[in-house]
Amino acid sequence: MNRRRLTVLVIAALLVIGIASYLSQRRNASHDTHDAPLFPALAGELASVSSLDIRKGSKTPTVSLRKKGEQWTVAQRADYPADVSKLRKLLLSLSDAKIIEEKTSEPANFAVIGVDDPASPTTLGTEIVFAVKDGSHTVIVGKPSGEGNFVRRGGEKTSYLETPGIYIESEPRFWIDTKLLDIPADNIDRIDYKPVAGAPYSVHRVVAPHAAPAPAGAAAAASAAAQPGAATQPSAAAQPSPPETGKDFALEGTPPGRKPADSPTLAPSPAVYGSLTADDVAPATEIDFSKPASTIVTMKDGSTVTLTGTVVGDKHWIQVNAPKDAALMARTTGRAFQIAGYRYDGLFRPLDQLLVPKEAPPDTKAPKPQQPKQPQLKHPQPPPDKQPVQP
Repeated sequence: MNRRRLTVLVIAALLVIGIASYLSQRRNASHDTHDAPLFPALAGELASVSSLDIRKGSKTPTVSLRKKGEQWTVAQRADYPADVSKLRKLLLSLSDAKIIEEKTSEPANFAVIGVDDPASPTTLGTEIVFAVKDGSHTVIVGKPSGEGNFVRRGGEKTSYLETPGIYIESEPRFWIDTKLLDIPADNIDRIDYKPVAGAPYSVHRVVAPHAAPAPAGAAAAASAAAQPGAATQPSAAAQPSPPETGKDFALEGTPPGRKPADSPTLAPSPAVYGSLTADDVAPATEIDFSKPASTIVTMKDGSTVTLTGTVVGDKHWIQVNAPKDAALMARTTGRAFQIAGYRYDGLFRPLDQLLVPKEAPPDTKAPKPQQPKQPQLKHPQPPPDKQPVQP
């Protein structure tokens, strides 16, 4: 064997060894990443998360959640309280995320699976940056695939397919704590309405006297009182009971010529004042309340909640003032809340809804029904051979 042939064999052997080593490393790398946590340390650091930013199609975060003391807030909504349950759900999905397999490492292909630059206005992915005690972590969550998503961690070129799926809202309004009011209808004693135009009106519970049964031994007490020299001391049990509010409601401010609706129609609906939620929140100074409607809800204990409302375009906004509820005032002072249109209509009921509907006037232009013509009976003529004989 000459030297040249030997050299060729050595080079071929080295190539085979190199390829085998490369394939082995690829297999080991694939084995190392399969079923591995996307963020291995996050499960033990959930309690230390202090901030979370979401960015999609922007150079700056579109949602910024910050922990201030024990409360999470939404920075883009003037630090209004955040929905902690939704935040915890997102963090748990990141903690539970496991890698299924590696995907593309070519930047030119990132946009195809949605893990490209989150600042791009055409991106399909969403970037999440969260801070824990050991620093911050970043991930771009791309298109869904199967039961998971394509993802790429910050500072890495390799993308992955992970499971389970990670769902993210990139608008601030979806991150606020939507709970606003929850007033039981049974606690409402009176509602005063002041519309944008027209006279005010109100509904209130009807005060019903409580008929107490005659106390036991009343006859004996009367007999004792009839004895000479007996002092007439009124029995405490015999005193009339104070009036109490009932379940019926009455209307004040009925226009002349109209009748109020029945009590069930006048009564406040549990679906109006119970579990009232906000779709969005904004500084009150940013909403035009120059021509408002107002509703004052008075409870049985005398406390009140004043609702001021306005409609701007297709959005319905209210302000809330509850002087005796410090916790509610802390959330609502200086803020306006967007609510659903049908809830707004229930809070500011028009007077016409509290009245018996008007009877429709008779239509004088309608054609009068024509009477059917009676058939005219002709006297039958006798046959020729039956003609009467002339005298």
